[in-house]
Amino acid sequence: MAEAVSDKIKNYKTAPFDARFPNTNQTRNCFQNYLDFHRCNKALSAKGQEVSPCEWYQKVYKSLCPMSWVSKWDDQIENGSFPGKI
Repeated sequence: MAEAVSDKIKNYKTAPFDARFPNTNQTRNCFQNYLDFHRCNKALSAKGQEVSPCEWYQKVYKSLCPMSWVSKWDDQIENGSFPGKI
């Protein structure tokens, strides 16, 4: 399975269709992938496992989200005021 994930990450071009977000507005998709990336990192780091599968979520949110949002969310995480549950 790790090989399949690494192949997908290597061949990544842009965010694929996600049936959870069928509408044109991809704001929620952006935010959800940002949360999933940080949750994945937190969960795998706590178990002492490799966090490379989390790169998929990072690539998706970086292709969907404006960088100004990402930097704002990163600052909020550092300050402890991020509204999402990670």
